[in-house]
Amino acid sequence: MDAERIDFAEGPPPSLSPEERREIDRLWVRTTAEQPAAFDGPLVASLGLDRTAPGHRTVRWARMTYRYRALRVLRPAEEVPGSVFVTVLLPTDEGLVVGRGSAATAAPGRWTLPGGAAEPPPPGEPLDLAVLRRHAVRELDEELGVRLPERVPRLWALTRQARFGSLGFHFLAPPLPAALVRRRHAALGEAELDAIAFVSSSADAERLGGPAADYLPRLLDRYARTTLV
Repeated sequence: MDAERIDFAEGPPPSLSPEERREIDRLWVRTTAEQPAAFDGPLVASLGLDRTAPGHRTVRWARMTYRYRALRVLRPAEEVPGSVFVTVLLPTDEGLVVGRGSAATAAPGRWTLPGGAAEPPPPGEPLDLAVLRRHAVRELDEELGVRLPERVPRLWALTRQARFGSLGFHFLAPPLPAALVRRRHAALGEAELDAIAFVSSSADAERLGGPAADYLPRLLDRYARTTLV
């Protein structure tokens, strides 16, 4: 990924009919009734990924909020914008760190890398890799209690989900002792990740039990191959 150039082009969010707007609002009211902690915060929606030249990609994106994820039940998948999210691969002497979402998260019980949906920069400011890297560093601190300088993680992989085209920007951090990560996570008390584990392959992740993010097996197996080289 280091040799690939990635640009970001902001565009308008998809147009909505009055009926869609009413249904989105109705579904959001139901969501907040079922999940009082739900927050209609800003997110970066993925409108597409174009290869504009060899070694050069452009991410088309728009500013939206969480309630518009309801479009996933209102439109065919190919007409729904995905999201842009970030994760951090944190190596330790026992493997990469993964966490299980707590009951307060959007995906309780699901195993993922530390990370989350990307937030857009302030209006008038561009989205770029530096913004995504800062967000990844913040997620690592919030979910594991591990603090890193903003410039330290490097972009290691870019994934695209088949159904909605969501884009994952996966950053690689320097290794830390597993014992330190356990202490930092335990010190958080009530955290977004109610459990953490250390894995080195997709087979390890399967043995954890419960659902896992769809990108996780691919990244784990790729990481295993690179560490064997």
